[in-house]
Amino acid sequence: MTTPIALITGAGRGIGASIARRLHTDGFHVVIGDIDEATAAAIATELDGDASVFDVSDSAAVDAAVDAVVDAHGRLDVVVNNAGILETADDVIGRVAANMMAEPGTPPEPVSVISTMTDAAWDRMLKVHLYGTFFVTRAALRHMEPARSGAIVNLASIYGLSGSSLNPSYAVAKGGIAQLTRSVGAEVAPLGIRVNAVAPGFVDTDLLSTTPPPFIEAAVGSVPAGRLGTADEVADVVAFLASDRAGFCNGEVWTLSGGWAGV
Repeated sequence: MTTPIALITGAGRGIGASIARRLHTDGFHVVIGDIDEATAAAIATELDGDASVFDVSDSAAVDAAVDAVVDAHGRLDVVVNNAGILETADDVIGRVAANMMAEPGTPPEPVSVISTMTDAAWDRMLKVHLYGTFFVTRAALRHMEPARSGAIVNLASIYGLSGSSLNPSYAVAKGGIAQLTRSVGAEVAPLGIRVNAVAPGFVDTDLLSTTPPPFIEAAVGSVPAGRLGTADEVADVVAFLASDRAGFCNGEVWTLSGGWAGV
């Protein structure tokens, strides 16, 4: 039996690494895509897979990396678009924190997220998340369409469905991923190719570890389940959507939020 091939972007750590480990356990040969050569190599070595170092926001680099996977293995069965960033300006965090710690009844100061956001910061968030997902999906479909098979799983976010007053560029990028998923899923369903997305809520990862403790406490307090999610829980849902068990799922956006539904 031929071993299926899975490419996971942003798989050098966090949720991406957990997804790679889960797919490896499920019998996939995993290709660890990441912009960081050292972390990609470490996970690839751990899982007896391959490391592929590229920037998802560089369309030419993405095309070359995906083509190289197919050249090396003769196929590409699953792609997981996980690469992403989470950035909030320190001065914005300071203003939000000041409002949180103000005396009751004190009028809040403007947080000024959008009014102080630079063109570069807006562009970077969309380039990594939305453009990156588009670039990898496009490159993968060039191989999956002739084969008339394959599964793509995108990482959206609950913020992409609800919006976020603190991270609007992130919410916009993730909302775009949700709509890209629905649109492409409908297009390629007749070819036997499935495109779905997972929209996690607050997940305990190293990205979230840079967030000040008051924000983490507020996040946990807003989740009906009373805790953060785990990377392994996200990986479980991704693995399901990547498998034949999800054969009737196409263009779906699966939330994984512990019951959280607010902004």
